[in-house]
Amino acid sequence: MSEEALSPDELDELARRARAGDRDALEALLAAIRPRALNVCRGVLPHLPDAEDACQEALINIANKIGSWGGRGRFTTWMHVVAVNSARTTYRRMKNQAISADPQDFGPLDRPDPRTTSVIAGTRLDLLEAMEIIERDHPQFVEPLLLRDVYGLPYEEIAQLVGAPLGTVKAQIHHGRKLARPLLRSTE
Repeated sequence: MSEEALSPDELDELARRARAGDRDALEALLAAIRPRALNVCRGVLPHLPDAEDACQEALINIANKIGSWGGRGRFTTWMHVVAVNSARTTYRRMKNQAISADPQDFGPLDRPDPRTTSVIAGTRLDLLEAMEIIERDHPQFVEPLLLRDVYGLPYEEIAQLVGAPLGTVKAQIHHGRKLARPLLRSTE
């Protein structure tokens, strides 16, 4: 059976078996979801090598945390969140490497740090920076906002995934959008 042929029900079943400790099921599941996880990571980090790093991290996290998937919603929705978080972590790591570069080598505004040029060149840097700022004071808004506005998941699915009432999720997304709008318009 090819990886593309796995239906959401088949992926859910593989995930249930993997969660129960079936190592063969876990290997098959990771192979089946890798293309999807890579696409999710490319949504945040369009430069392929960066997205591949994030995808690898996501697959490791999925393997290590499969027990935390509740089994109520679709496995692919849970996987999506893990992949988004891995891509954001990869972005943060690259950003921190740029910040920790020796400022004596060149002035801070002369040119970008070559270790992060790839991520900055192909990323919605404004969106990632806005999510970082919002997360400092309102971390509960970030995940629902990304799931709705970047990945287009329905409100009901987001509510199930984050374990919050539908009205709460809608309010979080609304407030997150209000906070994000001025940050996305700035040109700093």
